[in-house]
Amino acid sequence: MTTHHFLDLDDLKPDMLKKLLVVAADIKKNPANYTDKIKGKSVALIFEKPSTRTRVSFEVGVRQLGGNVITLLRNDLQLGRGETVADTARVISRYIDMVMIRCYEHETLVEMAECGTIPVINGLSNFSHPCQIMADLLTYQEHRGDIAGKKVAWVGDCNNVLTSWMQASGLFKFKMHIASPGKLCPPADVMEEVRALGADITLSENADEAVKNADLVVTDTWVSMGETNKEMRMKLLRDYTVNDALMKKAKPDALFMHCLPAHRDEEVSASVIDGPQSVVWDEAENRLHVQKAIMLYCFGLL
Repeated sequence: MTTHHFLDLDDLKPDMLKKLLVVAADIKKNPANYTDKIKGKSVALIFEKPSTRTRVSFEVGVRQLGGNVITLLRNDLQLGRGETVADTARVISRYIDMVMIRCYEHETLVEMAECGTIPVINGLSNFSHPCQIMADLLTYQEHRGDIAGKKVAWVGDCNNVLTSWMQASGLFKFKMHIASPGKLCPPADVMEEVRALGADITLSENADEAVKNADLVVTDTWVSMGETNKEMRMKLLRDYTVNDALMKKAKPDALFMHCLPAHRDEEVSASVIDGPQSVVWDEAENRLHVQKAIMLYCFGLL
């Protein structure tokens, strides 16, 4: 089997990303057809950060594909006691067939992929969260069809989830309008990289303008894991709550997404996240189906 990594969306061609969504939709519809696809394979899940959706969906996904799974927290590994990522990658490659890692530094993923001999999946890093955006794209597709040419509005902090959304903008050809305080806008080098993919990105500090006539409104928590400047972020972002008044600026049939966990009445009002335009629970479920497709891709089975 051919070995592939899944570290960032822009590592794959648009046609393959779209194929992953097709396969994920079929897995969701016909799960029994995939129950032995990775029979005999072992997958390690490494978590430097706590997790609900990533851990449960990957553990269940591996088992539903017929594989074996071992979950390791940072303190379960010698990584937590000073062993290098490179040495860990070389050792783990002798025991298992694939690794998914949820980590702080993106360089950890890259080094794991470079030094090991098995596929590596990005379960989240401080730079990006590609599995989540694939689930979001599948969710949009289920509810509204092709996202190409649509307007996606991001409101709030510019974080790792947004990086993957911006990459997707270029790869899936939709427009992205970002409303965020100037101090929290994406770094210039990231903007340069995503625009090189063809991403159509508009930056603004005006949430009303960003959301105007949007097909999809997306936000995320204002303080990500590992951030230490909570008070500053809360102050800067207090006018960026996605509430009913803001959603009314979007198209009447606009969807609302949030990757979770959510802090109601901070980045989003309870009335929006629990309201009829919200598809957050579909997003959460679709992590399972998309990640199964990603694992099949990484094992060279697509």
